[in-house]
Amino acid sequence: MEQLHLPAYRRANGNVKLPGSKSISNRTLLLAALSSGTTIIRDLLISDDTNRMLEALTTLGVQLEQCDERDWKVTGCAGQFPNKQADLFLGNAGTAFRPLTAALALSNGEYHLHGVPRMHERPIGDLVDALRQAGANIEYEANSGFPPLNISPALLDVTKPIQIRGDVSSQFLTALLMALPLTQQQATIEVIGELISKPYIEITLNLMAKFGVMVQRDGWESFTISANSQYTSPSEIFVEGDASSASYFIAAGAIAGDVTVTGLGQDSIQGDVRFAEAVEMMGGKIAYYNNHIETEQANKIKALDLDCNHIPDAAMTLAILALFAEGTTTLRNIASWRVKETDRISAMATELRKVGAIVEEGADYIQITPPAQLTPHAVIDTYDDHRMAMCFSLVSLGGVPITINDPNCVAKTFPNYFDEFKKLVS
Repeated sequence: MEQLHLPAYRRANGNVKLPGSKSISNRTLLLAALSSGTTIIRDLLISDDTNRMLEALTTLGVQLEQCDERDWKVTGCAGQFPNKQADLFLGNAGTAFRPLTAALALSNGEYHLHGVPRMHERPIGDLVDALRQAGANIEYEANSGFPPLNISPALLDVTKPIQIRGDVSSQFLTALLMALPLTQQQATIEVIGELISKPYIEITLNLMAKFGVMVQRDGWESFTISANSQYTSPSEIFVEGDASSASYFIAAGAIAGDVTVTGLGQDSIQGDVRFAEAVEMMGGKIAYYNNHIETEQANKIKALDLDCNHIPDAAMTLAILALFAEGTTTLRNIASWRVKETDRISAMATELRKVGAIVEEGADYIQITPPAQLTPHAVIDTYDDHRMAMCFSLVSLGGVPITINDPNCVAKTFPNYFDEFKKLVS
């Protein structure tokens, strides 16, 4: 296994240009593909996850042209994928697998969707159940409730509300919302239970509106798409810098210096931009601008007790900040961590203990008490999870060397993360 050895660092200073948001990139690619007209997508994230979506759309017959390193021209298919039979390998890209499952289930074709072993352990049953309510013909190839999936043509009927649980993954609701305009019928989705990760639904609704489909909603309980809705290209669209990726550098500034992240500002449509508010609660000094955020070293980092439903991915970085805090930090309402690239609550607890923390984990929370002194030379397992690798790099700013196993797993969303991190630290 490849390893990355990070020496002890004490300072972090400089400017980082963020890669494009994964959530926005893959949503935008699919919406552009389903639109009428041609869309130029600027600043698209280049990563494993977006590569899986690009490959899938190509296989489905969508015309794609790379104009520049991060700019793509997508010729939309007006809601009808040209290829009605395809085998799609989607790696471990949930932001590709879930929306494509819904779109293809409503596309009158024969499709096989599969991925890496971990993707076959990530639940998709609630989405499949919802799509079956609309008449979709989806079968599990192996274990019920999990990929791989086989999709066949179906007689669709969305006259009755489609019910879906809101407490497993917001990607399921996103997938339904993005796909239902393909039916050309009025459709209503009813959310059962509390909807988690609401800011990710805000991203979905915002992007759908940019492509000409407005969704009527009654709070977070129901969403209605009008009959004859159809996606229309906005001609050009820019992808924001990734707010989840920004969290590592904002945290680095709060721990050890003065760091500016560009490509993300105060008007971001991403919920994870509110990570900066949590850092302020912990004592960090944050300044917001139109296209960048500045953070300065905290005089002292304070523990906090926080409901993290609004920042589920960035909350992982708070778990690392807790190592530098005075007191015990509790992160709550993070049950969705357990169905991500790995069981992130279990993984985070295991690795935090390696650097000396006292950790208590529950079904939907983690509680972290920092050690008096961080344990040097810890070897961190990353579980093929990009966020584990990026998070634990910050431990080195505590003045202790650390080793990251399988550092290349960051290619999922931020292939050059460690290059950018090393430019800042000393």
